[in-house]
Amino acid sequence: MTQEELDALMSGGFDDIDTLEEDTLLVEEDLPEQDGESFDDEDDVIAKKVPDAPVGYSKDTAHHWPMPATDENKMVHQLDDVTRESEEKASEIFDIIDGVSNQLMEGEGSLGNVIETLESNIALFGTLHKKFPDVAAFGVQLEKNSAALEEANQILQGLQTSGESIMSVMDIMQYQDIHRQKIERVINVMRALSNYMNSLFEGRIEDKKRVSSAQHIVGDTHNELASNEDIEALLAQFSK
Repeated sequence: MTQEELDALMSGGFDDIDTLEEDTLLVEEDLPEQDGESFDDEDDVIAKKVPDAPVGYSKDTAHHWPMPATDENKMVHQLDDVTRESEEKASEIFDIIDGVSNQLMEGEGSLGNVIETLESNIALFGTLHKKFPDVAAFGVQLEKNSAALEEANQILQGLQTSGESIMSVMDIMQYQDIHRQKIERVINVMRALSNYMNSLFEGRIEDKKRVSSAQHIVGDTHNELASNEDIEALLAQFSK
């Protein structure tokens, strides 16, 4: 229903409402379908798939509208998910790092015992080789134990270096907690702004008790029709 038809209805009383509804139905029935397209076209299907889609929302006009307020697009919801998941993953990483660090420490302890045994063997074979230089086996074992001791010291140094690297990783991971705190601070600011805006626009009258907004005002250039519910609500207001 256009604004002119609504004005004519109001000036003519309430008796013409049935006739006007019939005329509106006839107009809708007489509209031809073009190229097999119905009123429920692709854009209508897209709008129905998007919760709370505004009037006129389609694939061609989607870039003009803000993203719909779904769970996937709610900013604070997503940030809460990020902080929760990052904290969970960081905890898992710390557990793994702690396990690796414990294994390195155990390896250092075991290797220390091996080094101690090799040093004892070197001392023993060194003494035997001096007293019995003609026995070749003592000299051979002295060389083998000396080479094994050198290799064990290199391995021990590598384990110690790895342990220091693990500690550096744990220090770096502390920044994850700082990042989480920054995100939580952003969330708190956003929630504070949201609460402030809600308080700022709060009214004394409940929305369900408010008069429905007019879809057509004098001077509008569009030709959209008012729904029957809008007409009935408007007539109810005038009848009071």
